[in-house]
Amino acid sequence: MSEHDGVPAALMTPHGDSGLQPERTSLAWGRTLLALVVCACFFLRWLQGHGWLGAGPALMCLLMAFLLWATQRPRYHKGAAGIRHSWLAPALVSVLLVGLGVAVMSALSIWTILHG
Repeated sequence: MSEHDGVPAALMTPHGDSGLQPERTSLAWGRTLLALVVCACFFLRWLQGHGWLGAGPALMCLLMAFLLWATQRPRYHKGAAGIRHSWLAPALVSVLLVGLGVAVMSALSIWTILHG
């Protein structure tokens, strides 16, 4: 790639999708990450009423948020490459892991409420 209209080649999108689908997907994962951090902050308030049992759901949220953050760039580049090559597989593992993490966090939250 070369410079186009004064924009350096490094800043141009790595795909030809004018709908910017990888960017929209990346933003959606970013919103999920933000929601997990906000939930962790709410769970930290449980420390007052449930003691250290309340830290479990908060730590689970933060762990999931960290894992999403750590895999964000590779997931974006995989999506951009999929657009470029006209074949894009869904991020099934990421979606399943987030779903499983939310289920575990929910069970841990219910257990904390009942036993805390």
